[in-house]
Amino acid sequence: MSLDTPAKARTGSAAPHPEHTAPTGVRAWARDLVMGIRFAVGGGREGWTRTILTAVGVGLGVALLLGAASVPNMLQSREDRSVARSDAGQFDGKHHQRTDSTVLTRDAGTDFRDSTVQGRTVRAEGEHPTLPPGLKKLPADGEMVVSPALRDLLNSSDGTLLKERFDRYRVTGTIGDPGLVHPQELYFYAGSDALTQAKGGHRVAEFGYQEPPKPLDPILIVLVVLGCVVLLTPVVIFIGTAVRFGGERRDKRLAALRLVGADARAVRRIAAGEALCGALLGLAFGAVAFLGLRELLGVFDVWKISAFATDVTPIPGLAVLVLLAVPLTAVVVTLISLRAVAIEPLGVFRSAKPRKRRIWWRVAMPVVGLGILLASGQVGGNVVNGYVGGNVAPPVFAIGAGATLTLVGLAALLPWLVEAAVAKLRGGPVPWQLATRRLQLSSGTAARAVSGITVAVAGAIALQMMFGSMHDDFDRVTDNDPGRAKLQVRADVGDGELAERMNEKFRTTKGVKNVIGTVSSYVVKPGKLKNADDIRPTTELTVGTCANLRELARIGSCEDGDTFVVHTGDTEMNDWVDESARPGKPIDLNSDSWDIPGRKHIPWTLPADSRTVKARPDPGGDLHNGIFATPGAVPPSKLVGASTNAMIQIDPSVPDSEEYIRNTAARIDPFLNVMTLRAVERDKQYASIQTGLQIGAMATMVLIAASMLVSLLEQLRERKRLLAALTAFGTRRSSMGWSILWQTAIPVVLGLGLAVAGGLSLGLVMVRMIDKSVEDWWIFLPLAGAGAVLVAVVTLLSLPPLWRMMRPDGLRTE
Repeated sequence: MSLDTPAKARTGSAAPHPEHTAPTGVRAWARDLVMGIRFAVGGGREGWTRTILTAVGVGLGVALLLGAASVPNMLQSREDRSVARSDAGQFDGKHHQRTDSTVLTRDAGTDFRDSTVQGRTVRAEGEHPTLPPGLKKLPADGEMVVSPALRDLLNSSDGTLLKERFDRYRVTGTIGDPGLVHPQELYFYAGSDALTQAKGGHRVAEFGYQEPPKPLDPILIVLVVLGCVVLLTPVVIFIGTAVRFGGERRDKRLAALRLVGADARAVRRIAAGEALCGALLGLAFGAVAFLGLRELLGVFDVWKISAFATDVTPIPGLAVLVLLAVPLTAVVVTLISLRAVAIEPLGVFRSAKPRKRRIWWRVAMPVVGLGILLASGQVGGNVVNGYVGGNVAPPVFAIGAGATLTLVGLAALLPWLVEAAVAKLRGGPVPWQLATRRLQLSSGTAARAVSGITVAVAGAIALQMMFGSMHDDFDRVTDNDPGRAKLQVRADVGDGELAERMNEKFRTTKGVKNVIGTVSSYVVKPGKLKNADDIRPTTELTVGTCANLRELARIGSCEDGDTFVVHTGDTEMNDWVDESARPGKPIDLNSDSWDIPGRKHIPWTLPADSRTVKARPDPGGDLHNGIFATPGAVPPSKLVGASTNAMIQIDPSVPDSEEYIRNTAARIDPFLNVMTLRAVERDKQYASIQTGLQIGAMATMVLIAASMLVSLLEQLRERKRLLAALTAFGTRRSSMGWSILWQTAIPVVLGLGLAVAGGLSLGLVMVRMIDKSVEDWWIFLPLAGAGAVLVAVVTLLSLPPLWRMMRPDGLRTE
C-alpha cells in the first residue's frame, strides 16, 4: 500500500460510527425516575431507613384518605340494612289481612346504661311466616334470637341486670349479618303468643320499607362540607411533607451524580424517582393499614361506631383519585422543593443566604379564600316539604374551595412567619442558641412539620365556632323535669288492676324515691245526640291517690273519695271540660265521642261537691284537665278502656337504679313502654354529624402526632453525626434535649398563633354565612392547649432516639 493511499482505504472504514445520543422527553423521565427508585431501594441501610420513613408517613395519610372515601358507602350500607328489616306494615298505611305468612310485631326496645338495645316482639300467624333478614326461622313463644354482641353482653358479668329483663325468654340462635346495621349492634327478636293487636301489635306482610328521605338542613350541609375540608386538608399537607423526608442527605447524593456527569434536570428527576418510590410503598402500606383497620371496626366498638368490613369500601372514583394523586404529589413536591437548591458537582450550596421567601402569594391565598366565602351569600332556614328556606341550595363548591384556600394559605404562610421571627434572634443559653441557629439555617423543615397542626387547629376552631353558634337550633329544651321523675312507664292497654300492681311493684323497687301512678280514661256526657254526626262532649278522667293527684293539680286538702274538676289556662278547653264535667250530673265511663251500637254503658255521677282546681304541669311538662278522682270515688277497675301511667323519681345515689326499674316493668308486663325524661333533646342528624366530625378530628390529630414524630426522628437521623460531634466536644445531654424542645416549640407557638387568627377569621365568616352570631370568642383556648400538649408528647417520645444518636461512636465512618 502506497503512502498516498487515502486514509479511508488504509483504515478499512468508510465512515466513523455515529455518537451515542442520550434519551430525551418521556424516555429521559422514565430512565431517571427508575434510577431514583433504584437509589431508594439500593442505598443500603440508610437508604432503606429513609424510604421506610417516607412510606410510613405517606401510608398513614393514604389510610385516612381511603377511610374518608369509604364513608359514603358505609353509611349507605347501614341504611340499606336498616331498611331491609324495617316494619313495612307500620308505615305503608295498608290494612293487611291475616294470611299464612303474616306476622304480628311490636317494638320492644329498651335502654341499658348508656347503650340502646333495639328489638321486636313477634308472633307468627301461620305456618310460613315472612322472615326479617338474618333469621332462618321466627322465634316461637318464649324464645329469643339475639345479635352476637347482645349474646356476649347477656353472657358477661356486665349484663347480669339486662339478662334478668329477658329471663322469660330462652336464647335459641343469633341474628345473621344481613339483619344487623353493624356488627356491635344490640338487637333481638322475641317470640310471644301473648302479642295481639289489642296489645300494640300490628300485622306485617313483609319486611323492608323505604321511608321518604328527610332532607338535610342546609346549615348541616355547610357543616359537613367544612368538616371534610378541615379533616382532609391536614392529611394532604402531611403527605406533601412526608415525601420530603431526608432532603439534606439526598441533595448530597445528587451532588455526587453531578460530579459524574448528570445535568441539573436529570438529578431533579432522579430525586423525584426516590420520592416516587417512597410514595408507591406508602400507597401499599396505606392500603394494608386501611384493610387492617377496617377489620378492627367490626371487632371493637370505638366511640359507639362499628361497621362490617365489607361495608367499608372506598368509592372507586375516589380510590383511583387517591392512587393517582399521591404519587403525582410526591413528584411535583420534590421538583418544587429543588427549585431553591443549587446542586453542583462540588456540593450543595446551602451555606449562602437563601433567597427571601415571597409573602404576597402566601397572604393572597387565605384572603381569596375568605373572599369566596363572603361572596357566597348567606345560607339560612330549614328544609320544609323539600324546600330550603334561604338559598335554594348551599354553595357546596364555593364553601369547599374557600375553606381549602384559607387553610392551605395558613400552611403556606407559616414558613415565612417562622423565618421572619427567628432571623434576628441572638444570644441566650446554649440550648436556645442551638435551637435558634438550627431554625435560622433550615426553618422550612421545622415549619413543614408544624403546618399540619396549624391547619388542624385553625379548622377545629372554625368548626367549634359553628357548633357553638348553631347549638341551640338543634338542641330542643323540653318541659320535662327529671328531678321530679326520670322514667315514665305507660301501658296503652292497661286497667285498674294493672295500675295498682304497677304502683305497688315500682314503690318497692330498689332505687325508687317516688311514684306518680294514675289511671286515665276518656268519659262523655250521656244522652242522645241531636244529629248522628255530632261530637259528644268528652273529657279525661284521671284516678289516683291524693299524693299522686297533688303532682298533677293544685288540689289543696284531699281525702280518699274526693273528686275535682281541673282547669288549665286555656279558656276554650275549660269550656269543653265544663260541658261534660258537671258536678251533680251523670257521666258515662265507657263511651267515646261517637255512639257505637252495642257498647255497654257504665253510668257514674260526678259528686256535687267537686271543687274546681287549677292544673299543675306533670314531670313531663304536660297539663291534665278534666276530672280528677281518688280510688274511693271511682274504682280503677271500672275504667275498662283505661291507660295506666307511672312517673318514677329515682334515687341518684343508687347505682343502676334505672335498670332495676326497667327490670320491674318487664316482670309486670313485657309490653309496658318505658321512656326516659330528658331536659334537652338533640336533633339526631345534628348529633350524628357532630359524632362523625369528632371521630374524624381524633383520627386527624393522631395522624398529625405521628407525622410530627416521624418528621422529628428523620431530622435527628440526618444530624446524627453532628449530634455525635457535639457530644464528643462535651455538650450536655440536657442541653441537647432542651434545644430539641425549643426547636419544636418555637414553630409550634408561631403556628398556633397563626392558627388562632386564621381559625377565628374563618369561623367568623362561616358563622355569618349561616346567619348566626359568635357565641364564644375564647373557644380556641382548649384547642390551642391540646396542640401544645401534643408537641410536648412528641418531644418526650423523641428523647430516647436522641440519646442513642448522641453517642460518640456516631462519628465512625467507612
